[in-house]
Amino acid sequence: MNVNITFRHMEHTPALDQMIREKSEKFTKWFGPAANVHWTCWMEGIDHCSEVTINSGAEKYFAKAHSDDLYKTFDLIIHKIQNQLK
Repeated sequence: MNVNITFRHMEHTPALDQMIREKSEKFTKWFGPAANVHWTCWMEGIDHCSEVTINSGAEKYFAKAHSDDLYKTFDLIIHKIQNQLK
């Protein structure tokens, strides 16, 4: 799986990078190893925001989340993607 990560208006730390890659491993189970995953994380005022776009063959999925904690947005996004697959 190809994982790309973009940070806007915030620091790109190794811990965040590792957490995003670990969370993205769930997508391999659902979309296979050929999926392309692009995460974008940014700040809007005091809110942390993130979004993910997943391309797997002809399928494309998108989810976006806002929270007071960036790590929480990752879990919210995974839940939203999982709901799209049902």
